[in-house]
Amino acid sequence: MNSPGSPDSPDPIDRTRGQVFGGVAEMYDAARPGYPDTLVSAVLDYAALGDRPALEVGAGTGKATVPFATALRTPLVCVEPDARMAEVLRRNTAPHPHVRVEVSPFEDWQPGDIRFGLVLAATSWHWIDPNRRWDLAHRALAPGGALALFWNPMGVRDPGLHAALAEVDRRHGLTHTPHAVLASSYGDTPGHWPDMLGHWPALDCAQDDRFTDLRSLRFREEGYYGTDDYLAYLASLSMYVSLSADHRTRALTDTATVLDSHGAHIHVDRLHDLFLTRRH
Repeated sequence: MNSPGSPDSPDPIDRTRGQVFGGVAEMYDAARPGYPDTLVSAVLDYAALGDRPALEVGAGTGKATVPFATALRTPLVCVEPDARMAEVLRRNTAPHPHVRVEVSPFEDWQPGDIRFGLVLAATSWHWIDPNRRWDLAHRALAPGGALALFWNPMGVRDPGLHAALAEVDRRHGLTHTPHAVLASSYGDTPGHWPDMLGHWPALDCAQDDRFTDLRSLRFREEGYYGTDDYLAYLASLSMYVSLSADHRTRALTDTATVLDSHGAHIHVDRLHDLFLTRRH
């Protein structure tokens, strides 16, 4: 979708980090958080699909795909640019025969004659070419079809732990890690989190008269990681995967030392921020 508080920074310019996940596809699948049923229900209630198909952009290993596939009875096409991620995605969606996986960047993918009642992107919209993504979504959607974009940033509850982890990040030249934001620093408005300010899709969409009925929603839940689980989560993120093996090991070891000195866990608030709109 990635930032202070989110798994991979929503930077609309540098998308190259989006190509590193295939090398850690199994770790990504095991460690990344998913999305709550309340968000899935909100999207499907808004979309009112009927018998129209749905499309997921940048489906990864299926962290959002599986709950949507479970709730849907119409076809769901998943476009994923990395073949290694798509392999795990196919395995995870095997119980759902109405799911089809296609390996392609969204920018190169062709919908053919199909138009979709729903296009969704779970923590992936920011990896799509910002000069083309609204055009691509509009092309894929049927008139009245819904676009659902969502991310799941998090914030650290303990200020002392946050400060200690920030020092580790500074020492290793890391930015936009999930623990870089205090939970108390998030506002009450969806999209109000440091790396998303200025990039929340409502700002672009409001200028595009091809879309209407803009809505922004927030769902909040508590999260808890033990040291080992949190290190596995970090190791699946682009800013860690991009480090050399030795540097990554040092950074994770130093992070583990801090966590262990603070009770061997990290307590977080996880936000699920959702943007909805529909094609005219």
